[in-house]
Amino acid sequence: MKILVTGASGNVGSYVVKELLNKGEKVVVAGTDIEKLTRMFGDNVEVVKFDFEDEGTFNNALEGVDRVFLMRPPHIGEPEGIYPFVDAMRSHNIKLVSFLSLMGVEKNTIPPHHKIEKYIEKIGVPYAHVRPGFFMQNLSGIHSVEIKEKGEIFIPAGKSKTSFIDTADIGLIVATLLHESETYANTAHTITGSESLDYYEIAEILSKVTGKKITYKKPGFFKYRSYYINNRGLDKKYVNVTVALYFMTRMGTAKMVTDEFYNITGRKPRSFYDFARDNVDCFM
Repeated sequence: MKILVTGASGNVGSYVVKELLNKGEKVVVAGTDIEKLTRMFGDNVEVVKFDFEDEGTFNNALEGVDRVFLMRPPHIGEPEGIYPFVDAMRSHNIKLVSFLSLMGVEKNTIPPHHKIEKYIEKIGVPYAHVRPGFFMQNLSGIHSVEIKEKGEIFIPAGKSKTSFIDTADIGLIVATLLHESETYANTAHTITGSESLDYYEIAEILSKVTGKKITYKKPGFFKYRSYYINNRGLDKKYVNVTVALYFMTRMGTAKMVTDEFYNITGRKPRSFYDFARDNVDCFM
């Protein structure tokens, strides 16, 4: 049987595909841009047309599939937008879905991930929720612009700490859960790095690896939101979600460190220093 990977072109999904192939699994990558997926993965995988908003694509995507990596696309803000596909997984007797959720979401009903988790559990699809901390790639991606252009980390996280994790490590966790589906059925895993850092410490690390002075500006929520919408031109809904997440971060929800990554993979998670050093070009 095969494993369906949604969001395969993204940071996490691409690593899920890589690690599943390393484990000898047959992989189906699903998305709306067939040409892009084909360029990324070539003949190593099966590529299918799939759209969460088009139920006519569900059956073909799930044909011959018994496990699924489920990732909510950013443009679907309401959890109900994912429910029809969850229903389709149940009708196809999927034996495990690994849903990419959020750290602390079991106690936080605001993000859509909370209701999606609950819906998967309610209708009886076997699950292995993955609840990661903040991605290291947030800094090398969306927040790298200010770091490169101004030498500033422009994030409204106050003095809070965050247990960052590399998306490559998340990909390995997800692949392991899907590969060992019977062992991990109906489980949930909070995955973090091995250390909790505030953004002043992140600035020190980035300064060290880049050789230039990088500071943490610690903007307020209003200033951050206005800048990312008006100056960066990002979608208001996306920015509002990040504001909510950083609000929760200030309350200490992102600082927890777990050993689940090591317990499941037998490896230590990548440190932020190693990540920054290996991706220094993203910050220069």
